[in-house]
This record gives sequence, C-alpha cells and structure tokens, in this order.
Amino acid sequence: MNKVILIRYNEIYLKGGNKKYFTKLLFNNIKHALKEFNCTVENIQTRLLVRNFEDEDEIINAIRCVFGVHSISKAVELDNDVDTISSYVRDIKINSTFKCDVNRADKSFPIKSNDFAADLGEMVLNANPNARVDIHNPDCIIHVDIRENGKTYVFYDITYAYSGLPLGENRDGLLLLSGGIDSPVAGFCMAKRGLRQDFLHFDSFPYTSPQAKQKVIDLAHTIKKFVGARYMYVCSMTKLQEEFHVNCRTDYAINLLRRSMIRVANILCEKYKYKTIVTGESLGQVASQTIESLTTTNAVAKYPVMRPLISFNKEEIITIAKDINTYETSILPYEDCCTVFLPRDPVIKPKIRDAEREEKKINLDELIAFVIDNIEVIDLDA
Repeated sequence: MNKVILIRYNEIYLKGGNKKYFTKLLFNNIKHALKEFNCTVENIQTRLLVRNFEDEDEIINAIRCVFGVHSISKAVELDNDVDTISSYVRDIKINSTFKCDVNRADKSFPIKSNDFAADLGEMVLNANPNARVDIHNPDCIIHVDIRENGKTYVFYDITYAYSGLPLGENRDGLLLLSGGIDSPVAGFCMAKRGLRQDFLHFDSFPYTSPQAKQKVIDLAHTIKKFVGARYMYVCSMTKLQEEFHVNCRTDYAINLLRRSMIRVANILCEKYKYKTIVTGESLGQVASQTIESLTTTNAVAKYPVMRPLISFNKEEIITIAKDINTYETSILPYEDCCTVFLPRDPVIKPKIRDAEREEKKINLDELIAFVIDNIEVIDLDA
C-alpha cells in the first residue's frame, strides 16, 4: 500500500490523435510546477501520479495551478485484487452517510463496477454500526478507481483545478499587462486555452510613479505560474503622450495611445516571434472599448488581438481576479499610463481616418522607434 497523489484531466480526452501530445505537455508542465519539491511524477493510462512526496498539501496547491488538470486526490494505491481492496475498504471508519463509487477501467477485473460497489458498501456497513448508505447526497464517497496498470486507487476527497488545456511549449502570446483588474484576468483566461505568454507594460514616468511600476511587476510574478511567463517588457510612453497632448485632439488621446501600444506590440511580436497580442478589453466598459474604438485600434494590428474578456462584466472579472489572487494588488491606488492626460470627454465613436489625421501631426515613427530603443526587459526568473 502506497500513498500517492492522483491527477485527472478531462478536455484532453477530446483531442483524438493529438491526445498523446497534450498529455506529454501536461506531464512536463506538472513536473515543472513541482520542481521545488522532492517527489516523482508518473504518467499512467489516462491518469498522472505523484509519488515519494512530503509536502502533500503544498504539492496539491501547485498542481491546481497547472492548466489541463481537472481534479486531484490524495489516494492509496493497492493491487487490483478483490481481497486486497475489500480488506482495505472494510477497515475504513465511517460514522456518517456514505456511498461507494467504483470505476472499473480494467475490464479484466472479475466483478463489475455496480456489483463491487454494493459488496464494498455492505462491508463498510457491517464494520461501522453508525454508518448509513445515502446514494444521492452522502457525507462521504469512497472512490475506488481500478486502473489498467494493475493498480487500484482509493480516495475520498477531490480538489478541483481549472481544467482547460496545458500550456504550449513556446511563449506565443504577448499580454498587454497594466496595473488594473482586467489584464491579469485576460492573461489567465488565454493561458487556460493553452497560450503561454510574456508581458508588455507601458508606463509614463514621471507622471506615473515607481510604485505603479512595482505594482505591475508584483502582478506579473503572481500570474506567471499560470501563464508560463519569463519576460516583462517595460516601455515608456511619456514622450508620445506629451506629443499627443500638445499637438493632437485631446478627445482622441486614448485612441492614439492604444494604437501606439499595438504598434509597439507589433514590433516586439516580430522581433521575438510572438504570434498574438492579448488585451484585457471588455466591450463597452470604457470609452476606448466601444466597437468603434476597438476597430480603430485593430486597424494598426499586424497580429491577431485576443480579447478573452470581451463579453465579461466587471463583476465576473473581479470574481476571477480574487480567485487568482490579483485583485488586492490591482486595486492599489497607483496610476497607470492611461490616466495621464486623460481627456474630460473622450471620443466614443472614433473614426480611423480621423485617428490617422491626428497621427500625422507628429513624427510618430520616430517616437515609436524611441520607445523601442529604450525598452527595459525584466527577467521574471532572475
């Protein structure tokens, strides 16, 4: 009898001929998540196992943050033998309602699932006078998972993870990470679909403070375990915003800034081989997120712009932010670059031709080149 941690996945089952590839990704991602722990990880058919561990709860918390994992259980490993399983279950102490749930993946096992569950339930009742069977709403479920590898796993509790798809091997996404609530959640949601991302942050020092920058660095460290990030690029937009403020229509300031952000992201995507840009925009949340504003921004994008929160309301976004522990950092009262030179009445339905006309009033190419030349690259693993 061995203590193990049993890991299950669900969406990977749907991948057909690619299932082996996704299972390997998940296996490698779990190993990476547990690199600080003394333990071993095994891949058995449709399950993964952790053995030889000490910090059981800490390991489960780390596995829970790995996308692709559906659920996790502390389990006991037994041989696929009727007497061995029966003996173990018979000794379980229960003083409440319960039921036995048997999964017979090993079809060579001599007793069918429902029959064996009934037999085990009777043994538990006989050994525990205060126990009572409740198949609909039991206080305890004794799970008996009979696998094809010749082993059976008995467990009671199930810790649910985030499911989704495992992160890919390459950092293919560039997340525009601000200090707000939305963008960390957007990165989390795209990572749940397997997109590994690095971060791009824009500041406007000295109009924004060092504390505002540190806040974003803290957010980056909080979510990098989810998104697989290694680098954060910090770009100063100060000169650009000053030029927009002095020379261009104030009601277009946010639209011009957003278009410039996408231009910078385009260059980084080309240089570092990112395939897509991710933002935390939600339709209609602010003036720069109307359909017309998003269309004006999209007009300069050379790579797909993913907006996973596009249909979310603020309450839904906050719920996720609290779950992934970014909310309390995001609401710290430090300004970001989008609050600098903020117009009183921003245009709600901008036009691409008007934005282009305003951009011609400044030397935009030279200013974008200046931003790129002065990028700060932060190694989040350093």
